[in-house]
Amino acid sequence: SFDVGHHEIGKNPYGILAGIKQDSLFKAGEWGSAICDTMKPADSDIICKGKNGLCGFKSTNLDFLLRQNAIKNVVLAGFLTNCCVESTMRTAYENGYHVYTLKDCCAATSMSGQEAAFEHNFGMFSEPKVSTEILDALKA
Repeated sequence: SFDVGHHEIGKNPYGILAGIKQDSLFKAGEWGSAICDTMKPADSDIICKGKNGLCGFKSTNLDFLLRQNAIKNVVLAGFLTNCCVESTMRTAYENGYHVYTLKDCCAATSMSGQEAAFEHNFGMFSEPKVSTEILDALKA
């Protein structure tokens, strides 16, 4: 989430960060930065904090949390496929995690963007899967 005024983002942003700042999106304490009710964490869940950008690792404590808990595998889903998901996928891969990206649990702003990410990038930095494959593996 971002503070009111989005001062974390520079004075002359471009690309996706320009839209976030211009439209005052993802402000701390507001709906756009909240975890939706169906995904609310349990009291015992560990929460990653500090996401102020596109990658789940940059500006957060995610790598620390994963390493402290001896987690070696990362399963990714989310929005935007060809932006935040892909940035996080690449960093997780470069940080030495075994990355699985869920093709049926990601979305982009266009089908062409979605398909390009699947076709050209997912297999370079992760093992593309569908959610049922991961759920079946967890049950085994």
